[in-house]
Amino acid sequence: MPAQIFDPENTRYEVPIDVHKPAKLTDIANCDYVVSYVKRPFGLVVRRKSTKKVIFNSAVAAPLIFADQYLQIGTLLSTKYVYGLGEHRDSFLINVDWTSRGYWARDQSPRPNTNLYGVHPFYLNMEDDNNAHGVFLLNSNAMQIDFQPQPSVTYRTMGGVLDFYVFTGPTPNAVVQQYTELIGRPFMPPYWSLGFHLCRWGYNNSATMKAVIKRMRDSKIPYDVQWNDIDSMDKKLDWTYDHNLFADLPDIVKDLHAHGQHYIMIVDGAISSQQPKGTYPPYDNGLVDGVFIIDPEDGKPLVGRVWPGDTVFPDFLHPKAFSYWYKVAADFHKQIPYDGIWDMNEPSNFVAGSEDGCLYNNLNYPPFNSPAILGSKLYEKTICPSAAHNISSHYNLHNLYGYSNTKISDMVLRKLLKKRSIVISRSTFAGIGVHGGHWSGDNHATWDDMYYSIPEMLNFQLFGAPMIGADICGFLDPTTTELCVRWTQVGAFYPFMRNHNGWNFPAQDPAIFDTRAQGAMRKVLLTRYSLLPYLYTLLHYSHQDGSAVVWPLFFIEPNEKTFKIDRQFLWGSDLMISPVLKPKTFSTKAYFPKGLWYDFYTGNMISSAGLYMFLDAPWDKINLHVRGGAIIPTIEPDVTTTASRKKKFSLFVAADSNGTSRGELFWDDGESFDTVKTGKYTHLVFTGAQNNVTSEVLASGYSPPTELYLGHVLVCGVAKGPHQVLANSKPAKFMWFPNSQVLNITNMALSLTHPFTITWS
Repeated sequence: MPAQIFDPENTRYEVPIDVHKPAKLTDIANCDYVVSYVKRPFGLVVRRKSTKKVIFNSAVAAPLIFADQYLQIGTLLSTKYVYGLGEHRDSFLINVDWTSRGYWARDQSPRPNTNLYGVHPFYLNMEDDNNAHGVFLLNSNAMQIDFQPQPSVTYRTMGGVLDFYVFTGPTPNAVVQQYTELIGRPFMPPYWSLGFHLCRWGYNNSATMKAVIKRMRDSKIPYDVQWNDIDSMDKKLDWTYDHNLFADLPDIVKDLHAHGQHYIMIVDGAISSQQPKGTYPPYDNGLVDGVFIIDPEDGKPLVGRVWPGDTVFPDFLHPKAFSYWYKVAADFHKQIPYDGIWDMNEPSNFVAGSEDGCLYNNLNYPPFNSPAILGSKLYEKTICPSAAHNISSHYNLHNLYGYSNTKISDMVLRKLLKKRSIVISRSTFAGIGVHGGHWSGDNHATWDDMYYSIPEMLNFQLFGAPMIGADICGFLDPTTTELCVRWTQVGAFYPFMRNHNGWNFPAQDPAIFDTRAQGAMRKVLLTRYSLLPYLYTLLHYSHQDGSAVVWPLFFIEPNEKTFKIDRQFLWGSDLMISPVLKPKTFSTKAYFPKGLWYDFYTGNMISSAGLYMFLDAPWDKINLHVRGGAIIPTIEPDVTTTASRKKKFSLFVAADSNGTSRGELFWDDGESFDTVKTGKYTHLVFTGAQNNVTSEVLASGYSPPTELYLGHVLVCGVAKGPHQVLANSKPAKFMWFPNSQVLNITNMALSLTHPFTITWS
């Protein structure tokens, strides 16, 4: 339900991003909400028709104020169980007891009570009958959001209009689906991007890079993507590489590709302005095209300071931004055939505003200066709010800079590579998931930082940006072996998995550690790689209908216990992850929602009435459990996704209390665009019953270079040992384990492009 409060007599700035606004309501009878309003004092009330519960009520919250640079409105919350409204370093459940959050994208190492890299004015609120709804304010101006224990929330924004959207769910996942229907569905990543990524700031030369690549290969640790940071650049200039220290970088990338691996490079959102004329096309071309953000005082490009020294900032909302960015990207791709891009793009600026400071006016010094926004000035660590973009001021557009940079970069890579790629952005806004993923920024090598990565990951599922991860083992400060092992176990279940390290800190790639630590990391990476078909299927559904990929536990069992849980999570609705998040700990306390659950490694069953349990968690184990009623597709892992995709599939069949189960597999070539539209994909449904597992082929348009085979099925919850197992009417090799009631069927080669039937008796 949309509701906009605006000035009918004066044109005001509105957010210039593509949203799929709902059509004008014509069928009121089938609408699931009722809207009313109060004239004095003005207030809007939205009720859920089926339950008559109020889900939005600004009539009794903070009063409406609509001034030029200060807009205020509040609404009651249905309960204190509210989530979202990021990006912040905090628990997943928002504390509504007189807290405030600031929203102004900032280059800031994550810490509590601080505005960070992204802005997402969307929340999900649970109701007292366990229905869920969401509220989105489409506003990109600097903002403060206050929470009161009533419970209620108050918005104070410094410009624009109040453009609200209410989503009625009624399930939490349905709210996310409705929100992404508005802002855009998440992009479908290439399959290789689900592998393990490795980066650091401080390889310093190509010899070090090659040594890391060699020891990773020698250790046989799964590893798909090698990255570089700014130390690989020539004088830290975008779209360059150092021809002395990294002279053989082109050969390194060629070698990565020959081994079925990929390469991603960094591009910061700042272009050097102090190179000799005619020597640096990214600057020279930008001047000709007029695409740089302008200093309104002199009409010239605003000059700040970033890694290469004096810099200017591309206006990625400029009509010529795409052609400008495409040319420099294509020219550099001829030298280094990169496969993806990552960037810091708040925009970050190492001087306040510009080299010349900022004019004293109402944009740089607005009448309302939120105490919830870090620093005394909006232009601290960024450019002047008065700076001029093509369509408006930076005051209005600052929070969109990372989004617009990511969108243009995504468009460029689509045209340049002609296949799926990935852009990982540090700064984000609503809709970022359409064009790229996110990493949580410059974290520290601490156990707290590892924990906070889970609420961050869950929040970005709500925000429609499922490709999210943190710097595994920590970016800042030296890590420890124990922390790095445990963080690799947690990170193996981020949708986007990358180990990244900061300048001058000891190396922390998995192969640098002792053999025991290597073994633990190899084990969990092989587990991740085996589960990638399941993750890829979840990402397919996220791309198609907007479903979340990583779920908090209350998505499947909403109650007062699960509403607070953010130290466990699920992939989809069926795979529960319960990590160790404290040092010197070899067990973990895990909540099991009601029903049957099966240990992913052994098939042992747990029947839960909705209880906490203590689980063994030795050095080399992260606890994984499959929900009864699910079938999880897996694949034989290898050291790259390229190699693994040629191997056989397996099924983990987890019976529910009725002995039934169901699962799906989506499969395509892993890199082509729009395979659903072109029909070049395979879609299978697996069904389990008391004594059989069958498949249904819904689509078989993908023709793989090697046949897709099912080689192994593990069936949990088989109470009686069978005398015979038949796979498509032919005897199959099997073992039954009476203590765990697990039936292990092996040595098969069933084509997945045709229906199969496996029976036992």
